[in-house]
Amino acid sequence: MRLMQSIQNKSKYPLILTLLMVILSACAVDVGASGHELNVLAASSLTDALNEIAAAYEANTPGTHIKLNYASSSILAAQILEGARADVFASANTEQMENLVNSGLIHGDIDYFASNRMTAIVPAENPARIISIADLAEPGTALVLALPGVPARVYTDQFVNQVISDPAYGADFRAGFYSNVVSEEANVRRVVAKVALGEADGGIVYVSDITPDMKDSVRQIPIPDEYNPVARYPIAVLDNAQDTEIAQGFLDFILSREGQAILKKWGFGAKP
Repeated sequence: MRLMQSIQNKSKYPLILTLLMVILSACAVDVGASGHELNVLAASSLTDALNEIAAAYEANTPGTHIKLNYASSSILAAQILEGARADVFASANTEQMENLVNSGLIHGDIDYFASNRMTAIVPAENPARIISIADLAEPGTALVLALPGVPARVYTDQFVNQVISDPAYGADFRAGFYSNVVSEEANVRRVVAKVALGEADGGIVYVSDITPDMKDSVRQIPIPDEYNPVARYPIAVLDNAQDTEIAQGFLDFILSREGQAILKKWGFGAKP
């Protein structure tokens, strides 16, 4: 009799363990369901700053996770136009954001949250002996730029079109500059990497791209302010956001004093 009772008691253990596992699994699902994940598409030049901003926001907002996806603004805008789901879009120029506004894909208003300027860079050892932007058009100088249509390239083209009005450079600067291009990259971070590795004599990037891990690998050749376009960064909540209020909360944090301080730390100018 005692033997039978022992066997019956032992036979209950697997059932009890199974029930416990089901209960714990249900609890885990409830915790996950109560959290929120924001899918943010952002220009590559924002990588370091937004990584830090997202970490700060998550620390201040328990239960919310920021999923960041970086690429050139033109590629991201095209993905959104093709139906990619996202909650927030941060662009490096106005044109890509306006494409989404005109397509009815933006929820509410857009905000400008940061500014930037362009700079020429050369490898730290500067083998081509480039000392001014005029040298970028000298024969035999190998340049790497962002692809046409990428915001960094749009700003680069604006710089070239403005500088040729100065007799010190002249119309020949444009022809010499573009004839020296040996590579065009999908985003500005690749431009920085190629110059840092010595695969080109120079390139044009954002000032904010000279991050702490790159400052010893490249040198800046400043572009005079009068020829240097101001990059304006717009941000907006997308119309297909899962929760527009939560998405707006993250946007507001970027615009806040704390968010702006982080952007400044990473080389961005004040919001326009």
